[in-house]
Amino acid sequence: MKAIHTLASAALLVIAATACNKDLTVENLSNPDVARVFATGASIEATIAAAYQTVHNGTTNQALWPETLMHSLEQYSSLNNFNMGVRVAIPRAPIVNSNGAPTVFTEFSALSRESRLSVEALDALDKYIKAGNTLGTHAQDLRARSFGFFGAAASLGWLAIIYDSAGIVSTGMPSDSIPPLSAAADVMKAALTLFDSAYAIAIDPAASTTGGFPLPTSWLSTSAAVSADQYARLIRSYRARFRAGVARTPAQRAAVDWQKVIDDTEGGIQADYLANVGGSTGWNIGDISQIYVDPGWGQMSMMYMGMADVSGAYANFIATPIATRSGYFLVMTPDKRWPAGATRAAQQAASTQPTSLTSKPYISNRTVADIPGDGWGVSFYDFFRFKYIRNASNIGLYPDFLKAENDLLAAEAYLRTGNIAAAAAKIDITRVGNGGLPALSGTVTSATQVVPGGASCVPQVPNGATVSCGTLLEALKYEKRMETALSSFGRWWIDSRGWGDLITNTVLEYPVPYQEMQARQKVSYNLGGGSASSAAKGTYGF
Repeated sequence: MKAIHTLASAALLVIAATACNKDLTVENLSNPDVARVFATGASIEATIAAAYQTVHNGTTNQALWPETLMHSLEQYSSLNNFNMGVRVAIPRAPIVNSNGAPTVFTEFSALSRESRLSVEALDALDKYIKAGNTLGTHAQDLRARSFGFFGAAASLGWLAIIYDSAGIVSTGMPSDSIPPLSAAADVMKAALTLFDSAYAIAIDPAASTTGGFPLPTSWLSTSAAVSADQYARLIRSYRARFRAGVARTPAQRAAVDWQKVIDDTEGGIQADYLANVGGSTGWNIGDISQIYVDPGWGQMSMMYMGMADVSGAYANFIATPIATRSGYFLVMTPDKRWPAGATRAAQQAASTQPTSLTSKPYISNRTVADIPGDGWGVSFYDFFRFKYIRNASNIGLYPDFLKAENDLLAAEAYLRTGNIAAAAAKIDITRVGNGGLPALSGTVTSATQVVPGGASCVPQVPNGATVSCGTLLEALKYEKRMETALSSFGRWWIDSRGWGDLITNTVLEYPVPYQEMQARQKVSYNLGGGSASSAAKGTYGF
């Protein structure tokens, strides 16, 4: 399949012969030549070493990520740039997937090519070793094999998260073969199997001898070398993220193997995975480079984030018909991640510029002009947590995988398996530690009990035209929205579809791009907007 070939065609060399009539024979280099590209150990290892950078850049580019921010109201923008205005509109429009329509091809192309490139590099490495060669040492060979599996797994995993189907690649397949399209659930199964292979090698003591682990800093764009244990933990956190995140509906989310999620999150990352991005690193900054240009590129809708308010203003917002709502109200909350103050001027004064990931508040009551838009989408507030990167010329440490995401995924797994105490303890790590909100541990002892705080409880959850204190699950959702906003592709969209929290008819997955369907001589199709793969009316009645 031309759309997922990984090896670029070489330019044809055209030579004009004007002085003789001799035949000129030119070798045709227009077809992929895997052996030529992977002729040396250095080229094989360099290809594998760049795998995750390609995955990172493929999911942080400004193509579908801005759209998914709109799907879940992780951000609100009425601009038509990156199709944001089209995707944010209510009622929801379908993803039109035909010639001339806004393309959904960028991520599909990048991730499909990288999955193919990774398995071809692994095959080349196997042949290289069988020929009696080595990258340097046996441990170095093992390290490369593990990271090759990791790159392929992450590529297929993101394809399964985003699209309804994709081609599954595996080691040993011919370089010119065309894998058929498989359903997202099957693509994810293949991704998890590849993660298993990466993990098995990572924990092999032989891989940590001379020339092996730790990973060079460039492979994950880290400030320090990544040990075998740290890398193995990242693999486990990724397995947990993808195992739960592939679910499109509440029924599918409930059917996740939550015990495996517990095992992987408890064995997962113990600190934030921060990647050096921007500047000369070659690692994309993502949407962070654009949303802080001005509020028109992304402000906070109160539809979900207003659940922090304890003043009654959010309750009034929800009680008002959506067509006449206005998000221009002060959020009064005990949550320290919001700016404190009883007036807008006081909150603006408290909205200090962040200097690092841990700076508070995360949210700013803006001091520049408010940007008009739909009343349910606009507000006084911007999510400023990552502006420290923008303030440093778009260079800095980007949270590619936050420990909070890992912990809150563990909390959901414990909650779904009936371990209320363990779930409450995991939620409290950020709820108390970052938000300064009343602890759940020792207070909430059942899944149906509401969070403490009485009239000042957080979150205050919509139920039709009224709001009430949320349960343990709603406290978990609020924490995950607050702590993981803008931290990776589609963070809210991925969780919200599985929780059943999206606005009615929001798309649940993207179709295979029309370019790919045409290459396969198949008919393209649309999704969302009331057609196939549309969200049902959900938890909050939105």
